[in-house]
Amino acid sequence: MAYKTPYIDDAGLHIPTYIDIRDDLIEQFKQIYGQDIYLENDSQDYQMISAFALKTYDTMQMLQIIYNNRSPKTAVGTALDSIVKMNGIARKEASYSTCELTLTGDIGTVIANGICEDEAGYKWDLPADLTFETETIKAVATCETLGAVEAAKNTITKINTPQKGWISVTNDVPATVGAAVETDEQLRQRQSLSVAIPGQNMLNSTIAGIASIVGVTRYKIYDNDTNITDDNGIPSHSIAAVVEGGSDEDIAEQIYLRKGPGGGTYGSVSVNYTNDDGLPNIVRFSRPTYVSINANIRIKANTGYTTSVADDIKNSVENYITSLDIGYDVTIMGILTAVTSVVKNLAVPEFSVQTITLNRDEQPAASNDIDIAFNEVAAVGRITVSEVM
Repeated sequence: MAYKTPYIDDAGLHIPTYIDIRDDLIEQFKQIYGQDIYLENDSQDYQMISAFALKTYDTMQMLQIIYNNRSPKTAVGTALDSIVKMNGIARKEASYSTCELTLTGDIGTVIANGICEDEAGYKWDLPADLTFETETIKAVATCETLGAVEAAKNTITKINTPQKGWISVTNDVPATVGAAVETDEQLRQRQSLSVAIPGQNMLNSTIAGIASIVGVTRYKIYDNDTNITDDNGIPSHSIAAVVEGGSDEDIAEQIYLRKGPGGGTYGSVSVNYTNDDGLPNIVRFSRPTYVSINANIRIKANTGYTTSVADDIKNSVENYITSLDIGYDVTIMGILTAVTSVVKNLAVPEFSVQTITLNRDEQPAASNDIDIAFNEVAAVGRITVSEVM
């Protein structure tokens, strides 16, 4: 391409490439010093031209970045932070993982600032003061390490601060994984949702409000606008929010402020929310129930198969299950896609899939999809990969 000065049209800002700038400078030199001037790669003049062209191109790229930072679709970093402030939102900071723990102990025992530990050595802080009103109590612990710390079921079992009367601890459910600092891509998606906050569609406004809460990782809002209870058990003219992460109080506030007037809320969690007039309101929503999914993949080894392939298959299946959203079924096709994704050459695969069976805990395995209810989310259980002759 021949050199063209930077210009803006309907497609945006156009800048010349480094090659265009360099070649144009070479032509300018020849017009000044004559066509017979030596400007090959090993000449000093060429080296100077290259340096000038590179500095100019660096400036052009900076112009491109500045131009792109005018829009939330293309802005990056702190520029994107500044733009989304106009929508009343900010980049989410990193959050801590939380997990509901089951503790056993003597009635009347008080645990002051208890700390538990999981199999990986991460520490989990209990609420400041817990009292055993019964021999078994539940409490939500917060990981001391910031970010996405995972804890599978029954892995938080060590009492890091032993106290008289406190016998044992475990987690009957996987941890709600925290999050790293929100990425540009995630912030752009949430910015597009945020424009629905003041919109006339109150359901979209509720979704946007819940999505803006710090610590919220997954969420689904179901709306039953009929006169009868729907197939999910949601009463008529009610919304049912299923939210992972975030505090109960923040979620209840967003639901109350943004739901339609006169509409009901449905769920297993009840929060008393006091509005600006001092009037109490009960807001209901649900936390997702985690369903442990067990998968047994039987394969036949072919040429090129190594033991590491089984680990790759297992990791791929685990990634597929953890990627599923609230209410998404676990399908045989999804598992098969995850398994075949590790194959390097489909024409000559390292293995052949013989059977795939799935099951929830306490249910028989079968080659069928696993139905996930509207308020459930799939979690990784036992994933086994076995070879057959």
